[in-house]
Amino acid sequence: MKRRAFLASLAALVTLAQSTEAAPQRTTTRKPAVKRKSKPKPARKPTPTTRSPVHTADNPVIDEPPKGTSASRLPPVKAPEPPAEWRTFEVITNVNLNSKLGPNKLWLPLPLNQDTLFQRTLGYSWEGNPLRAGISRQPDGELELFHCEWPDGTTGKLQLKTLVTTADRHFDVTRRTVAPEREDILRRNLQASRLIPNDGLAFQLGERILGRIKDPVAQAKAVYDWVVDNTIYDPSLPGCGSGDVMRQLISGLYGGRSADINGLFVAVCRAIGIPARCVFGQRVGSSRLFRSLGLISTDATRGQHVRAEFYVPGYGWIPVDPSDVRRAIALEGLSDQDSRLLSLKRVLFGVWEMNWIAFNVGIDIKLNGQTASHPFLLLPRLETPQGDLDGTDPAAIQYSISARRVEL
Repeated sequence: MKRRAFLASLAALVTLAQSTEAAPQRTTTRKPAVKRKSKPKPARKPTPTTRSPVHTADNPVIDEPPKGTSASRLPPVKAPEPPAEWRTFEVITNVNLNSKLGPNKLWLPLPLNQDTLFQRTLGYSWEGNPLRAGISRQPDGELELFHCEWPDGTTGKLQLKTLVTTADRHFDVTRRTVAPEREDILRRNLQASRLIPNDGLAFQLGERILGRIKDPVAQAKAVYDWVVDNTIYDPSLPGCGSGDVMRQLISGLYGGRSADINGLFVAVCRAIGIPARCVFGQRVGSSRLFRSLGLISTDATRGQHVRAEFYVPGYGWIPVDPSDVRRAIALEGLSDQDSRLLSLKRVLFGVWEMNWIAFNVGIDIKLNGQTASHPFLLLPRLETPQGDLDGTDPAAIQYSISARRVEL
């Protein structure tokens, strides 16, 4: 039985093997993948790199204001409002010339000949013994002088009275002027003068100060801050200083008096394409800011002072006075971290305290009949046969200036 069972099992296995071989085998064949042609991607157009123009005296802000800055994104025009508070000053200049000097010619600067929102000239009067006297104006209108002569060499006497009213001047960032400045005036205040360069070392200094600052008002503020932080006020110098900015740039010793410090501010502004100018004038009253920034009596003989202003399209001329910040440090003994000094530094960018009157903005001046030019005219100037006297020593010309506030 065991043998029969074994044979039956073997027969079943053979039959199963034969049926398996006969059955068709299923094969799965994958079709080759069809490569789809990818659409070519459009070539990217190179994005134009817009670089802000480098402003210089030859390519100034007034020609190509940087987009999105205070010179191109301007506040609405508001009609200027006249100040409510005015103060009137009487300024008297007395001159007594020595007859031993021989024939004499005398020039005295006069206040601004055009009314502004911060100053108006109410009139002049004079008395004395000059043979000839009168008012002369430079052709560009930037300077007006009282000119008189004693051709016979007699002892000269003159008293000139000037009546001027002033109001404090403020820069308002929310307001712009109605009318822009004349083109010829702006061009003139981008040019170099005898002592104020507008390229070379001045431009290099301006580039270092600005870095990536593009807004014109912010650029001028950066120059102002640098001048305040890096100059020294020297009260021992005569007058308002020489105004020789080129000497400062070459030596790397920055400072002097008001003509030097504010002249440096003007030079760097012009070099980076911002019109700027010095304004020459006279202190006539006490200061509400610091005692040293005004007169302490009616004696104004040595009260001459130079200020500065710069121009931004849409805003007009903006007043500054970095020199008076340095003067307060030198004469008031302020430390760099004194809160009063920090406040003064903020105030004098955009504000003129008008205990001071403006005379002129003239530079490189030629007086009647003279061939040599003068960098500026702020002090009395006397021409004698022995030579010219520039008024830095009042005793040499024998003049005095007094100023007092008057009520009209």
